[in-house]
Amino acid sequence: MSKTNSKGVLWILLIFLMLVTAILVRATTLVPMSFEELTRSATAIARVRCVSVHSAWDGGEIWTESRFALLEDVKPDAFGADQRVSAPAGAAGAAASQDHRALEVPASHSILLRQLGGSIAGMHSRVEGIPEFKPGEEAYLFLWRRSGEPYRVLGWAQGTFRVLRDQRSGAARVTQDSAVAVFHEEEREFLASGIRNMPLSTFQQKLRRSLNASTP
Repeated sequence: MSKTNSKGVLWILLIFLMLVTAILVRATTLVPMSFEELTRSATAIARVRCVSVHSAWDGGEIWTESRFALLEDVKPDAFGADQRVSAPAGAAGAAASQDHRALEVPASHSILLRQLGGSIAGMHSRVEGIPEFKPGEEAYLFLWRRSGEPYRVLGWAQGTFRVLRDQRSGAARVTQDSAVAVFHEEEREFLASGIRNMPLSTFQQKLRRSLNASTP
């Protein structure tokens, strides 16, 4: 093969690799969603408390299964209750696992999330944007699934709203995992994007209005 042909083949391979990379990046990039879009697109919205977190090896990857006590069906599941569970289940094909302390809750009021990433024996695997949970944490989760499929958090960090309580006053505030502060040159100040430290009652009112607006 001549040097000219070799260079041509190399250029073709380089272009091909660039196209594949662009496709993969696009496939893993989340489209920003407004609160109203999250409310409208979620097949279920639930107020939950994390009960247990279990990480395990499966297919050469670390997966984490989080179980949540269902505190409130804010937007009932459009596909029914087939994803409600009665007991925590370990990940299939686990070679090693790590359980965090579980909290006692009525087993009939639990849901499961199985997500890529987690920690086992000092090894930590994390996928940017996928929310992580700890037992005892309270949150509003905007969930999405197809019929017969398990839950996932819609928009990952975008669909995760943590409820944090002041230890002294007990006052509760809500913060979205994807909330960030961006510096605007024109305003010469940091402006918040997403929901950050919103009083729980204000968040609940906002959610009710958004649900009412999305109802046909």
